[in-house]
Amino acid sequence: MAVTLDALRRHAVARSLFTPTTLPRALQRLAFVQADPIRAPARAQDLTLRHRVAGYRAGDLEARYPALRVEEDFFVNYGFVVPALHRLMHPRAPRTVWPASRWAQAHEVLAFVRERGVVHPREVDTQFAHGKTRNWFGGSSNASTQLLDGMHYRGLLRVARREGGIRLYAAREPTAPPADPAATFDALVDAAVHKYAPLPAPTLGWLLSGLCGGAPQWRGDRAAALARAKRRLAATTVDGVVWYGLPSERLVRREVGDTVRLLAPFDPVVWDRRRFELFW
Repeated sequence: MAVTLDALRRHAVARSLFTPTTLPRALQRLAFVQADPIRAPARAQDLTLRHRVAGYRAGDLEARYPALRVEEDFFVNYGFVVPALHRLMHPRAPRTVWPASRWAQAHEVLAFVRERGVVHPREVDTQFAHGKTRNWFGGSSNASTQLLDGMHYRGLLRVARREGGIRLYAAREPTAPPADPAATFDALVDAAVHKYAPLPAPTLGWLLSGLCGGAPQWRGDRAAALARAKRRLAATTVDGVVWYGLPSERLVRREVGDTVRLLAPFDPVVWDRRRFELFW
């Protein structure tokens, strides 16, 4: 039986808006929750989780973060990722290469963090007095804050918790290089598809480009990984558009009910603007 656009739309909504469960189970199922600090009307992570976690209240994710199996990190965007997904993106090889002097600062800070256990950026700035530097928006920021951000992205540090919205850092043990880089990249692609499927063909290509932000070391392998994905993933053509999903996944026919939901722009249901336009 041919798949209709209406059936595909129902599948996309039902598989993402699953029956509300516990916070740990919802995080494992989502694998990645995009974060955003804007609180109008609420933060993106809270708007995403309130539909999928029974009894969820704004701020629960950050309050329970230290006890949850989740990491703050960059995936296709910044947010919260489960450990299995986190490991697929490390060790990272950022496009910006640090000079020896920058690495010397990083190693000094890393030794300081290991000694303290968990540090506030203010402690690092007080200890090392790195001074000021220009930030991404053309303003001035503490150089220590930028250094800590870079160390976090490179996998030297992890976010231990937040205080007043400020990230507190702890040392992180390095991830061993993958034995099979291509298979690891494929697993990362499959994780992204699981998160956002079903995907129209142009979005699949865009998604792999986005993954190169979380795993820049594979930027040169994007084209080959995309070709492998198109051979590996299940493909369905509806009204002339090719849609991709996981081969083992059946079409979900469950109704989600006539309920009005306030979704963040980053919610998996509406995140892909191409899909949104095709569906609605």
